[in-house]
Amino acid sequence: MSYFNHQSRRAFLSMCIKGGASVAALTSLQLQALGSTISTTELTDHKALVCIFLHGGSDSLNMLVPLTGEQRLHYEQSRQNLAIADPLPLNTLTQFDGGVGLHPSMSAISSIFNAGQLGFVGGVGTLITPTTLADYQNKAVPLPNHLFSHNDQQATWMNGREKISLNTGWGARMLERLNQHSSFTSNISLAGANPWQAGIETTPYALNKSGVMKINSLTGYQPQVDHVKSIMDRLLSIQTNSLQDAYASRLSSSISNVQHMNTLLEQAPILTTQFSDNSLSEQLAAVAKSLSISDQTGNKRQIFFVSLGGFDTHDEQVVRQPALLSILATALAEFNSALTELSLQDSVTTFTMSDFGRTLTSNGDGTDHGWASNQLIMGGAVNGQDLHGAMLSQQVGSNIDVGGGRLIPQFSNEQYFSPIAKWFGLNDSEINDIFPNLGNFDAFAMNLFR
Repeated sequence: MSYFNHQSRRAFLSMCIKGGASVAALTSLQLQALGSTISTTELTDHKALVCIFLHGGSDSLNMLVPLTGEQRLHYEQSRQNLAIADPLPLNTLTQFDGGVGLHPSMSAISSIFNAGQLGFVGGVGTLITPTTLADYQNKAVPLPNHLFSHNDQQATWMNGREKISLNTGWGARMLERLNQHSSFTSNISLAGANPWQAGIETTPYALNKSGVMKINSLTGYQPQVDHVKSIMDRLLSIQTNSLQDAYASRLSSSISNVQHMNTLLEQAPILTTQFSDNSLSEQLAAVAKSLSISDQTGNKRQIFFVSLGGFDTHDEQVVRQPALLSILATALAEFNSALTELSLQDSVTTFTMSDFGRTLTSNGDGTDHGWASNQLIMGGAVNGQDLHGAMLSQQVGSNIDVGGGRLIPQFSNEQYFSPIAKWFGLNDSEINDIFPNLGNFDAFAMNLFR
């Protein structure tokens, strides 16, 4: 009887999970080893998408505000104590009645906007088909499921479609359609598991700000490391049943991936760009570090996911929102600087999503769950210095207000996603397949890229 019996094997697997392999192993059970052969037909360049999810529902109607005239008056009447007194004027290429002002806490991105490398997407939200106020009131058209619900609307934004029996994220669907999902370094999350990166054959590979979590027994004194590896190999080779063998194979592959990824990250160039000491900056610093080794990993397409929470500002909005928007803008500016340093600014596009917008009206100390929102998109390939979509009227009781200052989106989130997918390399047919409601809209109404 072998010394490495069934109980020993079970204990070893338990030790790996408890001791640090879980992040790399359990979030990577469906991923193949680094360096596996993938099809790169018609993909000769490198492109990456970085999704920043603003959890809680960002009050983006206070991110972009009117500057003058009747639109400004409507804004001040609706926002009351939440109105921004000194917005930063944006010289948008498209002219809007009342102009466009940026929240002053986001001054860090002004120069990127003026350089034409950052733009905004206005009046966007979850829709199944174009919807008017009369349509909404008379229930004349299908509406997104569970409007104003955090979990449901987060899922709809990240899935890129309404909930079905087998939910996958539109980021993962793009990778799989382009056959760019077999290498675990193509799908990396700095914010844990999320619907956007979950596919049929791919799941996100989890990193933290320092890289991949290491297994203590596999680092340090080399003779000891070699001894532990030998024991692990013997344990993992023991034949039991097919399910355990499959798990052992995946675990072994994941351990190899951990070591390989950490080796590459340790060789990454040291950036002169300094990142701030906050969660989002640290996540984007790790993304920049991962992107710096893209030549070594060989990926043609990559997706990254980061997040910032705290945007559910039912109370204390006048204190909380400026701090959050400052973190967002500062992190974006730092990330843009790092990409420029790496000469990757033209091949990386960064964009935001959030649960929903918020109500025009103040509840006294904050805002409640809304619908339409404003988002931003950044990159050297972006048609920047502009507001794409609509500058929503912030008049309470207007013909896009369904009640309580909740505004109907004038563009669907799928119209926002479709030009991103096209830039990423998908053709029109593939894009319409990934976003099933897109056929109800002008698919490429937003000219987001050069």
